[in-house]
Amino acid sequence: MNPIDQRSLDWNSRPGRPLHGSVPVPGDKSVSHRALMLAAIAEGDSRIRGFLEGEDTRATAAVLAQLGVHIETPAAGERVVRGVGLHGLRGTTQSLDCGNAGTGMRLLTGLLAGQAFDSTLVGDTSLSKRPMRRVTEPLASMGARIVAHDGLPPLQVRGGQSLRGIRYELPVASAQVKSALLLAGLYATGETEIIEPHPTRDYTERMLAAFGWPIDFSPGRAKLGGGHALHATDVDVPADFSSAAFFLVAASIVPGSALRLPAVGLNPRRTGLLQALRLMGADITVEHEREAGGEPVGDLLVRHAPLRGIELPEALVPDMIDEFPVLFIAAAVASGRTVIRGAAELRVKESDRIATMARGLRTLGAMIEETADGAIIHGGQLGTGTVESHLDHRIAMSFAVAGLVASGPVRINDCTHVATSFPGFLELANGCGFALQVAD
Repeated sequence: MNPIDQRSLDWNSRPGRPLHGSVPVPGDKSVSHRALMLAAIAEGDSRIRGFLEGEDTRATAAVLAQLGVHIETPAAGERVVRGVGLHGLRGTTQSLDCGNAGTGMRLLTGLLAGQAFDSTLVGDTSLSKRPMRRVTEPLASMGARIVAHDGLPPLQVRGGQSLRGIRYELPVASAQVKSALLLAGLYATGETEIIEPHPTRDYTERMLAAFGWPIDFSPGRAKLGGGHALHATDVDVPADFSSAAFFLVAASIVPGSALRLPAVGLNPRRTGLLQALRLMGADITVEHEREAGGEPVGDLLVRHAPLRGIELPEALVPDMIDEFPVLFIAAAVASGRTVIRGAAELRVKESDRIATMARGLRTLGAMIEETADGAIIHGGQLGTGTVESHLDHRIAMSFAVAGLVASGPVRINDCTHVATSFPGFLELANGCGFALQVAD
């Protein structure tokens, strides 16, 4: 079978058959980014298995290669990183292109703030509209010098600055901002301590410990000192829970469905959607729980079950911030009303995900009331129509799920960026029962 051209602009999603089979979703994007960066500044050679072959992670690898790091690809999903040590990166006069990777740009900003050379980070049209002050301002308080354009990329990171550790209370919970500050803290004198209003995913903390850097962390806080070294280690990247999320919702809402999702990362700071779906009545079980590369993983078995609307506990919001678009789909076909609050962070993702999902669902006949920090969604039957993805990969895949239970075809415009996080999505989806086609 010839691969479907995933870079074609538009998709058509139609009601299909019940979903069945095993769905091996790709490696975790967040872990892949972090593994590359820490391996690059470690001493020795690290092997990364389960690496996400997406455009975002490849962009980060390309940036590190520009900075003098030798990265080999012995096979698809594998990387061998020849670490250059904490102070071994080399500057370049060329711009460092992060593509669509917000995680890549924010974390690299922290990493580059402590280097001896100047750097310029750029991104694509979508990334160039994403706010960066949440990273640049606390980094400035550590002594970094970063020039932005009204808080937006490109970012000019000035080298040769003496960074100092700070105690910083995040105004908004963000694993990306926390991680950027911790990476800068590797190069700072004294201790860097981050306090969060709500605990976020702790991938960076766990991985720093795995690479041998002394770090003290618990839910909602992390503290490390400068002046140590990272030592090469092998990393097994778990399957991405954010990618699994589309299939968890799809199998939950399509009658007769049963899917197995093997070796999915179950970091407790990442699986808020699992708890939310269970509150809505989803039938999801975890089997063969184990640990891989310091991260908890397990096989997820999901069967169709009638969903009901809920008032989403705000405590779950930070642990599912990337999964909200597909939760909106679940809520739109559940019985009753779903209320989402405390999710204003969604407005500054690849798109304004509250507004984009609200417009798309209204196009399909759903009743949804948009609020400043969430939405009130009244469940019912979805109709046919054309929706806009606004170049947001998670929006595109979420409406592909919606098409499974709509009354007719759902056309999704401009799905170019799906390859940033989920290469091969169409083939994998159609293999288990989706009816998803590239539009004419």
